[in-house]
Amino acid sequence: MKINIPHIHKIEGDAGFWAEVTKQGKVKELKMNSLLGLRQIEGILVGRKVKDVPLIIARICGICPVVHILNAVTAIEKALDIQVSPLTVSLRKLILASQMIQSHALHLFFMALPDFLDIENDFDLMKKFPKEAKAALKIRDYSLDIIRAVGGRAIHPLTPKVGGFTKMPERKELERLLKDSKLALENALILNNAFKKLTYPKLERKAIFASVFSKKEYAFYQTDIVKIKDNKISVGDFYSNKIEESLTAPPVKRVKFQGESYMLGAIARIKNNKDFLNPQAKKVLEEFITEQGIEKDKLFDNVFYNLFFQYVEVVHFIEEVEKITKEILTQDLKESPKEIKIKKGTGLSAMEAPRGTLFDYIEVDEKGRIFSCNIITPSAQFLNNLEDDLRVYLPDIIKLSEEERIRKLRSLVRVYDPCISCATH
Repeated sequence: MKINIPHIHKIEGDAGFWAEVTKQGKVKELKMNSLLGLRQIEGILVGRKVKDVPLIIARICGICPVVHILNAVTAIEKALDIQVSPLTVSLRKLILASQMIQSHALHLFFMALPDFLDIENDFDLMKKFPKEAKAALKIRDYSLDIIRAVGGRAIHPLTPKVGGFTKMPERKELERLLKDSKLALENALILNNAFKKLTYPKLERKAIFASVFSKKEYAFYQTDIVKIKDNKISVGDFYSNKIEESLTAPPVKRVKFQGESYMLGAIARIKNNKDFLNPQAKKVLEEFITEQGIEKDKLFDNVFYNLFFQYVEVVHFIEEVEKITKEILTQDLKESPKEIKIKKGTGLSAMEAPRGTLFDYIEVDEKGRIFSCNIITPSAQFLNNLEDDLRVYLPDIIKLSEEERIRKLRSLVRVYDPCISCATH
């Protein structure tokens, strides 16, 4: 039997699925295919001046441009030995946390939730859950307002640059957004029952999880450590020695860890950093475990729970935004970017995008131009793990009708929240 899904909608970018299964239900071949053409962003950057790089890299994606511009900026700062101020770091964390909220809110309610309720049309979903739909939209608007206030505009922000920001946010704007954070949290909690009481499909498979890690906080901004398989590895060692890129199936890089697939995103971050969740997010997670009757040692064995883990992160990052904003408002917001002194150097930066860890490696020559560049996006890293989950899941649903089987397969793909645009940059 051959199974072909020419196009999987309601994901970022275009992808298809193909598999061949024996009569006994054994998967012979299976593949996720990108339907996008390669844009050669890294090639475009070679020869460009460092000041041009962040804004170009941000064009990789319209859903998560914040992390792309920030990670490019920090990679260049490492190459040029630039130390930014604590205020700059706080403002970057603020818009990065806000991007997590806006991306998750969109995916959770409008992309993935309909699959669990056998609803194809989003308008039918909004009719069934009008209060929750309104809450999801308000959460997203709130997060975009923060990105706009700090980044200059909501999509493809302009103000982040090497050394700091071209323009500081207005204090009155931040004070207004701080007041809005209470309402944002209330709206987030409106969604709790919708996700906590869902019937999640069964898919039990032990996976490897990776994310940036810190001993002090719920890591998402730049750190020097990657945690994988309960091992803590320096970002440099993980990037250069432990992960393996395959370019045999362009236009997507296929990445493995010591020959094995691995998973990123909300499920990985919570597995590695759950002790640092903010109070309300921690409470929501504990209630979910109780409601679903999940054995704690199996909490991360079912990738379908990634949907709820994204919801936990929405709550966590709203709490985090409030804390960061309060801290920023204690400081003088009059600050200029650090001076850039051109030198030859290399920089590697890792931070968390909504879908997982993003790596940017940049080499700068003595004239301040890009000599080499490599960007490894989350979706390129977890595509192998997605295919491994599909291989386990497909035999369980093979006897369903063709329409129902395709719906189930799409549901598993969408719960990963893949960004095919990022993967085929």
